Amino acid sequence: MRDNQCWVFVEVRYRRNARFGGSLASITRQKQHKLLRAASLWLAQRGGSFETVNCRFDIIAITGTALEWLPNAFNADV
Repeated sequence: MRDNQCWVFVEVRYRRNARFGGSLASITRQKQHKLLRAASLWLAQRGGSFETVNCRFDIIAITGTALEWLPNAFNADV
C-alpha cells in the first residue's frame, strides 16, 4: 500500500477475544523481524532498500469487534 511517497507494509492480526493477550500482543519482536525481512526482500526485488525507499510498518489489530490501526508501529531499527 502507498501513502503518498511512502510504502506502507501492514500486518493485520485478529483474535476472537483478549483471553491470551489479544491481537496486538501477537506481534512479537520475532514476528517484527520476519516482517522486516519480508519487506526487505520485496524492496530488493524492486531495486530498493530501507536506505533508499521511504516506508513504514503499520499494524491493524482486531480483537473481537474492536479495531486498532497503529500507523508506524515499528521501524527497521527493531
